[in-house]
Amino acid sequence: MRLWMHGLLIVVVLVTATIDVATQTATGVRVNISTTLGEIEVELDTAQAPATVANFLRYVDADHYNGGQFHRTVTMNNQPNNDVKIEVIQASVNPARSDDGFGPIALERTTVTGLRHVDGTISMARGGPDSATSSFFFCIGDQPSLDFGGNRNADGQGFAAFGRVVTGSDVLRQVQGQPAEAQRLNPPVPITSIKRVDR
Repeated sequence: MRLWMHGLLIVVVLVTATIDVATQTATGVRVNISTTLGEIEVELDTAQAPATVANFLRYVDADHYNGGQFHRTVTMNNQPNNDVKIEVIQASVNPARSDDGFGPIALERTTVTGLRHVDGTISMARGGPDSATSSFFFCIGDQPSLDFGGNRNADGQGFAAFGRVVTGSDVLRQVQGQPAEAQRLNPPVPITSIKRVDR
């Protein structure tokens, strides 16, 4: 009897775990970022960062990123005035659509989402805490100073991480290594399109 009950418990645990994994997978939305240097596939975390993902997807669905660009590279060697150094690459919408966007969104802090700025994380660029619109960046390596409480920004609020790279980490590093003047990529790396991936 005990052996039967033990076996039943294992089955219940396995089924529950399977359902949980399926639910997590179902809540993610994947997008493909096509650049002149290659493809990057990203899974956006709709469960943990719903507002930030929704904001990003409204730009995607309106084709604002088609014809956009990676315009900024931040490396350990081009931040002479920063005590806290980071490594990221930043992208923006098609310049022709820069005045055709949506309003800023509230910051989903990493203390709320549970997401962290680890290698391959996609996050929203911002000035003030609730000012993010369309520009986004990818972490090259782990960047804990970009989390809530991190000291990269004086306000300590961190940035809104909202997904991770699935494939194309090599493309991120290629972008980071392109010619630049200070932190400005010259020329920028064109984004052909960003589109949802059907699964």
